[in-house]
Amino acid sequence: MLAIETIELTKKYEALTAVNKLDLRVEANTIHGFLGPNGAGKTTTIKILVGLLKADSGVARIFEQEIHGDNPDIRLRIGYMPELPKFPKHLTGYELLDIYGKMYGMTKQERKEQIPKLLETVGLKNRERDHLGKYSKGMQQRLGIAQALLNSPELVIMDEPSLGLDPVGMVEVREIVKEVAKGGVTVFISSHLLHEVQQICSHVTIINRGISLASDTLLNVSSQLSGPPIFLVEVVKLTDKIVTSLEKLPFVSSVSKENNKMIIQLNTKDDVRPQVSQAITESKGVIVSMNLKEQSLEDVFMKLVTSQQEEAKRK
Repeated sequence: MLAIETIELTKKYEALTAVNKLDLRVEANTIHGFLGPNGAGKTTTIKILVGLLKADSGVARIFEQEIHGDNPDIRLRIGYMPELPKFPKHLTGYELLDIYGKMYGMTKQERKEQIPKLLETVGLKNRERDHLGKYSKGMQQRLGIAQALLNSPELVIMDEPSLGLDPVGMVEVREIVKEVAKGGVTVFISSHLLHEVQQICSHVTIINRGISLASDTLLNVSSQLSGPPIFLVEVVKLTDKIVTSLEKLPFVSSVSKENNKMIIQLNTKDDVRPQVSQAITESKGVIVSMNLKEQSLEDVFMKLVTSQQEEAKRK
């Protein structure tokens, strides 16, 4: 089942097309990263999905129900954490969640049982009576996640949950997201922090200028767009004989060297480590280390965005 589906979804602001015929498919029970630079159309898309904006054209569905503005039935199945949530400073963490619980129609007993569990999940168990004005940015982000989980949603949509956090805060949010997904909740994360997404997401959609550039599993997106891998090999003593033997291998494009290290460019995606190791050994070389360097999600992202920009210039 698809948790989210859009078909040619479009939203314009006068001359600006924020979302441009966007096709998006998010499978249920996945952590799906929604990637793009600032201004790519991520937040506009999310606001359409949660009913805060109406699309100009196209279709948007949540769990196969079509969205037409605010739909209470759909809204109760979604948890939403907006970008940089701002909460009233005079409230305590518990009071804030209690108010949101009332808005969701939760009974007093349900709120009494659910709120302490969520505060423990996000690491705020001992700070629930503190006023929000005393919360750090990371604590406010974690409280925002708790708010998004309050109604036990099937789908949680998070808009830049790690924005503005220090490395420790990023790790904390990352671990919370993983824990949430273990409970069978679909998590849809908008972000421009590619490294963070690569740490937690099983699927990704890359968007720029409102257009989807790629959408698939993280592995497939990376493998489809990345070139052949590169071997980084260090030997005890690098000789011309070792380099020559490697250059003769049919799957080696080039070998560059620096001191006792080699960068071996391949022309295949097959695992050829045994053959490389054998060629070095037969040339009397002793391997110190051998590492495979593949393109990161950031490499793929930059390739897609740059290609789109160059195509736009040609037009």
